[in-house]
Amino acid sequence: MLIRGAQIEDGRIADVRVADGRIAAIGHLAAAPDETSIDAKGGLLLPGLHDHHAHLIALAAAMDSVRCGPPEVCNAEELRTALDRPGEGWLRGVGYHESVAGMLDATMLDRLAPHRPVRVQHRSGRMWFFNSAGLDIVAKAPGAAERLERENGCFTGRLFDSDAWLRGALRGSPPSLAAVGERLARFGITGVTDMSPANDSTLAAHFAAEQVCKLPQKLVLAGKLDLRANDMGAFMRLGPAKLHLHEANLPELQVAVDFMRAAHERGRRVAVHCVTEVELLFTLAAFDEAGVVGGDRIEHASIARPDEIARMKRLGLWITVQPNFIAERGDQYLTDVDPEHTPHLYRLKSLRDAGITLAAGSDAPFGDPDPWAAMQAAVQRRTPSGIAMGEAEALTPEQALDLFLRDPLDLSLRRKVETGAPADLCLLDCDWSTARADLSARHVQSAFVAGRTIFDRVDEAPL
Repeated sequence: MLIRGAQIEDGRIADVRVADGRIAAIGHLAAAPDETSIDAKGGLLLPGLHDHHAHLIALAAAMDSVRCGPPEVCNAEELRTALDRPGEGWLRGVGYHESVAGMLDATMLDRLAPHRPVRVQHRSGRMWFFNSAGLDIVAKAPGAAERLERENGCFTGRLFDSDAWLRGALRGSPPSLAAVGERLARFGITGVTDMSPANDSTLAAHFAAEQVCKLPQKLVLAGKLDLRANDMGAFMRLGPAKLHLHEANLPELQVAVDFMRAAHERGRRVAVHCVTEVELLFTLAAFDEAGVVGGDRIEHASIARPDEIARMKRLGLWITVQPNFIAERGDQYLTDVDPEHTPHLYRLKSLRDAGITLAAGSDAPFGDPDPWAAMQAAVQRRTPSGIAMGEAEALTPEQALDLFLRDPLDLSLRRKVETGAPADLCLLDCDWSTARADLSARHVQSAFVAGRTIFDRVDEAPL
């Protein structure tokens, strides 16, 4: 394949030849006989974007679910309307936030949706709420008595931090990832790091099977400590061991230290979920004790004060950030988060200026999977209502793009369109001077993985 007349990131216009899944040559090139030729018309050719923190199985399920939280649903009556769907089987809702109608329980959901089994997931991904019809089903599963919340001896309809158990209770199989792959390809995403802590050999086999004909993106699979390189499919690589912390139920410090040391002994890096300052302080204490190997990382670092930034730099930790959350949840943060913390929320420039290695992920489905919207959020730092939030943490468009061009196995490296590099590419319909002023997925013309077209906007409906 020959991509003719593309803008390379250094500004020059060149032809790019792809062969055997890699970039074979860059320059003024003549087309070979029978070679497929694509006219870039001066559009920017980038390495394919990589989402460094997503949950693909949850995203697939969410795409087949009802939105139950802001901005689509903002009050109890809107929630009633959202849940008013005909049918007899399970109705699955996602994205709920207590600002809509408080903390749900079975009694409240019975008033809103009594006609079929309903389960609604909280926006955080940590809670499920069931109506009585749904509760009757899950309460019969082994272990339900220990998992489901009770008040005065009765089940409330709430379930906390039990996704793996719930999948078993519902005897569900992982969903197809075809629609997910198509959606991500439209954004120019050619690779994803799946950071789900439940990823094990069984789920790895599902990902590998989906990549045969449904999920075109290359994968880095983080997950359980016993996940192995031998579990990976042809277009998969083993990622960090994921330590998922919850401030309300932190393990003993030694348990976390032992987890880190065990991962390091197996040649694995460690990724730790930190969305509160307490979780971050706990994690830094654990790394102080266990030691850090190159590539150990913090996921989110949602709240980071200057002294904590300095500690992360000293330890040599990488950070995967979610710039999109300010644009998606900023108004709620201004309402719910202690004003003392808001200046330290989802920092970007401070982390970059400190010399910390950064990459970005969407946290989809808990965030919007569109990386261009995340770049725009990193540059503008505006809440949904347009309020400026942490403007001093804003990045330039070039710095925001850089967050999605990091090497997924070594975030300290930045991928480039260069001879010998994998032909995982994103072609825009305009040059960079135009794209940087309008960071939008509508400029994605084509996407390629190993030289194979996974998206071409020709004949596609607009985003």
